[in-house]
Amino acid sequence: MEILKNNIERLCSFYVSDWHLVTMLLPYINKQINEKANVVTLLENDIEENIKTLVKKLNLKNEKQILDIDWKKTNGIKYSEFKNKMKEIKKEEVLNLIFINGNKNYIDMTNKNIEKFLKDNLKKYKEVNIKIIDCYEVSEFNVNMQEILHSHDKILNTSGEKEICDLFEGYA
Repeated sequence: MEILKNNIERLCSFYVSDWHLVTMLLPYINKQINEKANVVTLLENDIEENIKTLVKKLNLKNEKQILDIDWKKTNGIKYSEFKNKMKEIKKEEVLNLIFINGNKNYIDMTNKNIEKFLKDNLKKYKEVNIKIIDCYEVSEFNVNMQEILHSHDKILNTSGEKEICDLFEGYA
């Protein structure tokens, strides 16, 4: 996303099950909502029931806001359907978190749609701050992990945002 590079930060994450993903995301999202972030989801896998179950067991300050997020599977990744979902991005001075989960192909196609949407609406979204968090389902991808790491600025795990080099020794 060359045009908007200054306003977009890219994180990656890896999960082994939907429960692992939800356990990792909830504390991070709770913290980000405290800081007034806006959350948009583009999900290949529906995680709504997992979110509801875990939120009930935790005492989160932002329970209502978390449950109000659309945790259902995004229907298709066709650009025409995708544009409606992107209308959830706020233009105010807030951080927009875009969570994408699924296999590498779904994540790649969704990121291409985001790039196209932002380029098509450059004037409207030029000053918007966006953090894209690509959550890769480990059992689904058989690609070089280095390629994924190189295309992201940081990594998100159960302890929060981390520099990639802090988690992978020898990574440059």
